[in-house]
Amino acid sequence: MTREEAQAIVDALVTLREAATDETALTVPTIYPAWREGVTYTTGQRVRHDGTLYKILQDHTSQADWAPNAAPSLFAKVLIPDPETIPEWEQPDSTNPYAKGDKVTHNGKTWVSDIDGNVWEPSVYGWNEVTE
Repeated sequence: MTREEAQAIVDALVTLREAATDETALTVPTIYPAWREGVTYTTGQRVRHDGTLYKILQDHTSQADWAPNAAPSLFAKVLIPDPETIPEWEQPDSTNPYAKGDKVTHNGKTWVSDIDGNVWEPSVYGWNEVTE
């Protein structure tokens, strides 16, 4: 394989990585770079930090005090970390709501989101209890 062919493969993988949905991204989080200081990030990119995948919300150059878990205006945690496991519900920000079809557990019950952009607590609005 030539250097040009190898670079073409890398470029294609980066394009596929950036076009992936959150659900797809969570199946292969290792293809996303680890967050680092001094890196210029653009809206829509994803990074890993402390075992969690985050989506970039606005263009910026990272700083020590702007880590993904400390800067909710810059990063949104991808809430369904393992598509094979139904996680405990956690209150999302408006920047990282649950999607239609996402499942969570809450107060001993399992719920499925009926809507995209769901920021409400299960049993309040936008969720159906799974009874099967």
